[in-house]
Amino acid sequence: MSWEFGVTVAAIVATAMIGLPIGHAMLASSILYLAIDGQDMSIAVEQMLQGLYGSYVLLAIPLFIFAADLMNVGSLSDRLLDFCRALVGRFRGGLGHVNVVSSLIFSGMSGSALADAVGMGRIIINLMTKDGKYPAAYAGAITAASAIIGPIIPPSIPMVLFALVSDTSIGYLFLGGVAPGLVLGILLMVMNALAARRYGYPVEEPVPVRQLPRVTLRAVPALLMPVILLVGIYGGVTTPTEAAALAALYAFVVSTVFYRSVSLGGAYRTVRNSARSTASVGFLIAGALAFNYVVTVEQIPNVIRDALEGVELSWVTFLLMVNALLLVLGCLLEANAILLVIVPIFLPTAVALGVDPVHFGVIVVVNTMIGLATPPYGLLLFVVSSITKSPVAETIRYLLPFLAIMIGGLAIITYVPDLVLWLPRLYGYNG
Repeated sequence: MSWEFGVTVAAIVATAMIGLPIGHAMLASSILYLAIDGQDMSIAVEQMLQGLYGSYVLLAIPLFIFAADLMNVGSLSDRLLDFCRALVGRFRGGLGHVNVVSSLIFSGMSGSALADAVGMGRIIINLMTKDGKYPAAYAGAITAASAIIGPIIPPSIPMVLFALVSDTSIGYLFLGGVAPGLVLGILLMVMNALAARRYGYPVEEPVPVRQLPRVTLRAVPALLMPVILLVGIYGGVTTPTEAAALAALYAFVVSTVFYRSVSLGGAYRTVRNSARSTASVGFLIAGALAFNYVVTVEQIPNVIRDALEGVELSWVTFLLMVNALLLVLGCLLEANAILLVIVPIFLPTAVALGVDPVHFGVIVVVNTMIGLATPPYGLLLFVVSSITKSPVAETIRYLLPFLAIMIGGLAIITYVPDLVLWLPRLYGYNG
């Protein structure tokens, strides 16, 4: 690695530490590299344009964001929450179980942990803290933990980004995330049940059986969203990007025409908010594309692969090292930045050691999602603390057991590849 690359990395760290968004930091530092290396600085622009406008898969990101925003402003979230309360609310710690199950279902529509926490999470937190049933910090902690599952179960914006930088099938990545997401959801519900018994959290009044058909019928339009996505993709009807467009159209029609819960003004504000979120992600991708050019020129993946091959590293030890590194980086950096920068560096080594790309992709996504709720800088910590008005430190205290059991789930996902790969193989994957 050259001294120019060392200066570039130092510049990224320094500019990020003073508050510059990571996408801007990577772009500025990449231009600095081109300048001191004597290359044409317009290469950075060329890399961004080719990456952003030449990648059809990126269209899925604004479409999933728009669909999630429509779910949040419409009444679909309320109907879905009523269904989850009828399903699991009758058990001890019932609203905590509702929190987890609603995230599992809502994840089939948004693909974003933050959308889950801000939309569905805000509603369930208000229910949990009403009349002092649960401490606000506990409600925030389990909301942050359950929101992690959102981008693991399809659709998933982080998996779209992984596919972008790794040239892996989005469809198989989506399938690979189903079983791990369900396993993590079960682990969270087990931990919630233990906490409910320990702290004496209440048992909700069960929804009468005669009301279940009505509650389910009201939730059918929301429950159909993931069905439409999965049938479209795996039935060979649509590509993942086309499925994202179909999801956005379906959410728009249901919210504005069928339920009439979103006015034209509300729809305009939703489009505007979605555009802002998309622009934020887009600039991050642009910066990463420029920096990945620098990484390619410096042959960093080959350097790391050769160094690791020199010590005869096994795939077991390699994945342990990657998990440890990503867990540490997840405490400090944005998840999408980790995906866009770290994956191109370590993927060649993983493949050389016999790690399946789909399996590796799911590992990386789960890891970065855990980072969203990991102290000290996990973004979900600050999101749920702002909703609950409780101190971040208090939220962390309740969150630590959930993080511990999710890291245990990560270990299972890492070292039991068949848990990830059995469903993709069922649909024809040869990995």
